[in-house]
Amino acid sequence: MKKALHLLLFIIVFSACNTDKKKPVPTSKPVKPKPVYRYGYKINDYKVIQDTIKSGESFGYILDRHHVSYPKINNIATSIKDIFDVRRVRAGKPYTILASKDSLEEAKVFIYKNDKIRATVVDFSDSIVKAHTFLQPIKTVERIVEGKIYSNLSNAMDSLHLSPNLTYTIADIYAWTLDFYKLQKGDSFKIIFEEKFIKDSLFAGYGNVKSAVFKHNNQDLYAFRFVADSVKGIPEYYDENGNMLRSQFLKSPIKFQYRISSRYNLKRRIAYYGYKVKPHKGTDFAANIGTPIIATASGTVIESRRKGGNGNYVKIKHNGTYATQYLHMKKRKVKKGDYVKQGQVIGTVGMTGNTGGPHVCYRFWKNGRQVDPLSPKTKLPEAEPLHKNIKPRFLKFIEPLKYQLDYNQLPTKEPSKITEEIAQN
Repeated sequence: MKKALHLLLFIIVFSACNTDKKKPVPTSKPVKPKPVYRYGYKINDYKVIQDTIKSGESFGYILDRHHVSYPKINNIATSIKDIFDVRRVRAGKPYTILASKDSLEEAKVFIYKNDKIRATVVDFSDSIVKAHTFLQPIKTVERIVEGKIYSNLSNAMDSLHLSPNLTYTIADIYAWTLDFYKLQKGDSFKIIFEEKFIKDSLFAGYGNVKSAVFKHNNQDLYAFRFVADSVKGIPEYYDENGNMLRSQFLKSPIKFQYRISSRYNLKRRIAYYGYKVKPHKGTDFAANIGTPIIATASGTVIESRRKGGNGNYVKIKHNGTYATQYLHMKKRKVKKGDYVKQGQVIGTVGMTGNTGGPHVCYRFWKNGRQVDPLSPKTKLPEAEPLHKNIKPRFLKFIEPLKYQLDYNQLPTKEPSKITEEIAQN
């Protein structure tokens, strides 16, 4: 019994001694943070400062605040002037500074965010100053939308939650073929266009409008984007028969939010003048004061002044045959001798001179005589059609696009073969 007790005691003491010896805990090595790269730089190596340019701040002011000397700032600005004009930095634009991690925290890289996609990177970390444009990786997604006109194009596009930028693009595409003032309730449209996204979710704007169709007066007005000349690479829009939508003159000096308040009329009588015949040799486009007025064709400004009943006006000579005139402007934005391009803003709608309301009186001159540009009798020059050698390629190109517009989906086989199968059945 005594031996048994001694043995039990020995076991207890031995166990207690063993429990006092703690097992060594394995020590893990510190985990290094994964390197992060932005704009082509390993961000971990810098102190990153993000800010927005405030009103009154300049490129020099910002770098000076981040410990860059003024002689160096001048050298940076001079070195990159052909790539980036530092005087053009604008308040409200975000920027990023990559600075040294030491006690000085001196700026080494300046990144100016032009927009969601583009940034200008200025690297002055060593003796040679470098600057380049950085483009965010973009994912382009194709989208098709359709809508109906209940009042005007702007409201229809707004109801589809589409940006005014896309509305303006559509207005530009159809500016030669569609009078937006004459759109009727029930007219409809379909548009196939591209949307751009950063990191799959951040909307970064629109790409190309690939094709569109407007149903107006029971007519389908198609528009297909096509590059006919692969050398020049300039895209144009054509209808389904290969006729270019663009012509030499736009239908209106205002994009689409207007109404025609008075037409060209050589027999017009006005009560104020005792119902005497007082010809109206222009077309009045009524719009809100301040609405942009655009040149209906490219040319040289031969008059830009204020005179009598015309008020503020601009006259443009397009060639030896045609000239246009724009009256009653609030402001003129071009001067005599300027060369203007079709669609360029040349002034704004006003009420200067003899006028009973805000509008632009648009006058059209042919061989020195005023004519009605909206009359079918006035044959205006059109852009050249597709060359006969190119047209077969164009017709093949638009086949799937037209099918997609007509049926809201891409064809599973060539549209021409689908048409043949339908005809046989």
